[in-house]
Amino acid sequence: MNLTQATLGQEYIIRSIEADDEELSNFLFSLGCYSGEPITVISRQKRSCVVSIKDGRYNIDRQLAEAILI
Repeated sequence: MNLTQATLGQEYIIRSIEADDEELSNFLFSLGCYSGEPITVISRQKRSCVVSIKDGRYNIDRQLAEAILI
């Protein structure tokens, strides 16, 4: 399951990042988004969603959300 299918407000543990693009993987890692880290989807819109990772909130696009497996 990826973040686009997550229940709002529920905390999940990131299982893996499936991105073909190395730059995309590095960007997610710089946000603190990697295997074993907790993540919560705060809100979802058509083209993006707001997630909470560690102590920060980030607005990520649909492509990034689909690359994060929970």
